Amino acid sequence: MTDEFRCSAGDWVEVEYVLLESSERAAGIPEDTAAQPLRAWVKGFARAGGMLGDEIEVETMSGRIVRGHLSAVSPGYTHSFGTPPAELVGIGRDLRARVSAYHADQAEGESVPSHVPGTAGPEAGE
Repeated sequence: MTDEFRCSAGDWVEVEYVLLESSERAAGIPEDTAAQPLRAWVKGFARAGGMLGDEIEVETMSGRIVRGHLSAVSPGYTHSFGTPPAELVGIGRDLRARVSAYHADQAEGESVPSHVPGTAGPEAGE
């Protein structure tokens, strides 16, 4: 088989395991959901070699050891937070411009308005 179906110790992989069997699921969830086990997918470094479907252990980036069935070798990240709301798109640029203008005013010796947070009293650590 090719490398996409097997891993060696130290390879970046993904394992799947069952967190809760269907009989252990909480009451009150939809019937079709309750009929299925609750599964988790975890990425980490394989502690031993294996083939897709084999049960192996991985060490996660945080150092946890997780045991599950090998579901992917060299998995990527496919999450997305979607399209940003129009109201948020320009915030970073606007904030940097305001901070830059504030620093320029300070360099010219203008007084700081009393309503600007963090400008009255001693600085942190003083």
